[in-house]
Amino acid sequence: MTVLHPYSRVMTSAPTRYVKMNGLGNEIVVVDFRRGGGPLKPQDVRAVAENPATGFDQMMVLHKARTPGTDAFVLIFNTDGSESAACGNGTRCIAWLEHLGTGRSEFRYETRAGLLDVGVKNSDDITVDMGQPRFGWADVPLSEPFHDTRAIELQIGPIEAPILHSPSVVNVGNPHVVFWTDKPVDSYDLARFGPMIENHPLFPERVNVTLADVQSRDTIRIRTWERGAGLTRACGTAACATAVSAMRKRLADRKVTVTLPGGPLVIEWTADDRILMTGPAEIEHEGDLDAILSANRAPAPPLVPHERLP
Repeated sequence: MTVLHPYSRVMTSAPTRYVKMNGLGNEIVVVDFRRGGGPLKPQDVRAVAENPATGFDQMMVLHKARTPGTDAFVLIFNTDGSESAACGNGTRCIAWLEHLGTGRSEFRYETRAGLLDVGVKNSDDITVDMGQPRFGWADVPLSEPFHDTRAIELQIGPIEAPILHSPSVVNVGNPHVVFWTDKPVDSYDLARFGPMIENHPLFPERVNVTLADVQSRDTIRIRTWERGAGLTRACGTAACATAVSAMRKRLADRKVTVTLPGGPLVIEWTADDRILMTGPAEIEHEGDLDAILSANRAPAPPLVPHERLP
C-alpha cells in the first residue's frame, strides 16, 4: 500500500486526480472537482469501476458547495453508473482525506440525502452524523402501503417453508431491507437472491439487501448486497439501517457494534433521533483519472485489410 502525505495537493490542485481509499474494505474512489472538471457520465463511472487500478464499490465526487457552511456537494456513484444518495464509508473517507490536507477535524457535506456532519479524531475514529431514519412505507419507498415497516410481508423461498421472511425496511439516505436470521449470515446464498430482492417490484427505487444476525443486545453481524454494487465487504448505511431496525424491534440497545465482513462499525441512535456511525478510513494510492478516462474514450483502431489468399 502506498500512503502519501500530505494530501492537500491531491484535493486542491489536481482535479483530474483520484484517490483510492477504503472504509473497512468497502472500496472507495474519491475525485475532487471543486476547482474544475467534470461532470462524469455513467459510462465514465463504469470505466473507472472496471479498471483494475480503480475498481470500487462507491465513487465519491466532490463539487463546489451549493449551501453556505458546507465543504462540498458530493455525488455518490455505484459501479453500474447509477447514483446513490448516501454512503457512510465513503463519507468517512473524504473527511479523513481532507483532515490530512487541512488539519481540520470537523466537516459538513451536502449529498442527495441532505447534510452530513463529520468529526475526525484519527484514522480509526471518524464519526458521521447520518441524520434521521425514515420508516414510513412511502419514505422507504415501497410500491404498496404497509402499516408496520418493522416486519413487512416479503419472503425468500417456498411459501410453505420460506428461508427468510418478514424483513424490516427503512430509509437512511437510501432504501434498505433487513432480513433477520437464526443462522450465521454467511450460510445464506446472498449472491443468488440479493439481486432478486434488489430489483423486486415492491421497491420502485431498488433496495439494499442485508442479512442480520443479532448476537446480543450490543452486537450484530451482517452481510449486505448493495444496490448497484453487489456484495461488498462493508456498507455503512446498511449497518445504520440494521441497527435502528433492531432497536425498533427491541432486539438491541441504543448503541451497538455492527460487524461486517470488513470489520466493525459502532452505531448509535441518539435520543434526538440522529444516527451516529463511527469507524475507520484508509488511503491506498492515488493516480491519474484522466489517463483512465482517456483510455476508455479512445477510438477503436482502424481495421487493417488482410490480403486475399490465392
